[in-house]
Amino acid sequence: MAKKVINTSGKRKTAVARAAVMKGNGKVRINKTPLEIYGTELQRLKIQEPLFIAGKKATKLDIKVSVEGGGIMGQADAVRTAIARGIIDYTKDDELRTQYLAYDRTLLVNDTRTKETKKPLGRGARAKRQKSYR
Repeated sequence: MAKKVINTSGKRKTAVARAAVMKGNGKVRINKTPLEIYGTELQRLKIQEPLFIAGKKATKLDIKVSVEGGGIMGQADAVRTAIARGIIDYTKDDELRTQYLAYDRTLLVNDTRTKETKKPLGRGARAKRQKSYR
């Protein structure tokens, strides 16, 4: 019989994370690196938030995440969204969903804010070269 695998995704700025959640013994890997040694401590704490809230439910699941694009904290936010969505979809637990929403809405909803695009006649999105009025 085939293993039950739930695929979810999370986005933040230009970072995209794809998570696969399956039955296991609580291992979390991000880009084939164990969570315990991934990135900085601040990134690890941010990524572990949905796991702490889920508690015992998360210890029975293996999660594999691939993330690309963006910066380090954008990737961390994308990963935590993908993990939280994956746990919710796998367990189908409405109580856990309300806990996530009460803690932080961005655990389940993508943060759609992005950088404003550059405009002509300037260095960035808003700065413009001064025009001559003669």
